[in-house]
Amino acid sequence: MLLRVEKPEARAFYEVETVNSRWSTRELERQIHSLLFERLALSRDQEGVRALAEKRHEIHQPGDLIKDPYVLEFTGLPQTERYLESDFEQALIDRLREFLLELGKGFAFMARQQRITLDGQRFWIDLVFYNRLTRSFVLIDLKVGSLTHQDLGQMQMYVNYYQREITAEDENPPLGIVLCTDKSDAVVRYTLPEDNQQIFASRYKLYLPTEAELAAELQRERQAIEMEGRVRKEPSE
Repeated sequence: MLLRVEKPEARAFYEVETVNSRWSTRELERQIHSLLFERLALSRDQEGVRALAEKRHEIHQPGDLIKDPYVLEFTGLPQTERYLESDFEQALIDRLREFLLELGKGFAFMARQQRITLDGQRFWIDLVFYNRLTRSFVLIDLKVGSLTHQDLGQMQMYVNYYQREITAEDENPPLGIVLCTDKSDAVVRYTLPEDNQQIFASRYKLYLPTEAELAAELQRERQAIEMEGRVRKEPSE
């Protein structure tokens, strides 16, 4: 299976990850078919790609845990038909092992629909995980449809609650991920603080994307970042 991977750097990456993550043949096959290397490498420079090929996928900061997009083809949900967020959540729970594999390294499942009560109001966090590498809780909210600033604000509340009430002194701040069908980079950029390292928005796909699709998405992300840089420079100029 490894010999069928054409790119030498991708093959080297899968070799290292198979050993370190103890992937089975089936797990290796899914990671290759879901273009894991391409999804990680497309957001890195040349040195970053070389490091991926020579070393295991290392986690140095919270953002290293995040993928965009997540590939969730194993849920079995149709790409074109309507479904409820509860259906999406149940599909992920039913295929929890595959979901943990897609999330990445060091994740452990903690809770589903965890209730928190604030001044008599009840809220439910869709999914709660713990990551032993970052030593932090990871909260996930599932959204069918486009991301809104209210979704990010709600996740900010969940993260604040966990940080103040649940997180121990020797643990790192919790992370929040909003998984949505589509997102506006501008909404994310202007809703969250500039130094944000706790809340992330990622798209999910219910099918295996092609490398061309991923490259197009990366180009869109780069254009958004460049536009943000120009906007920030204008006041000082």
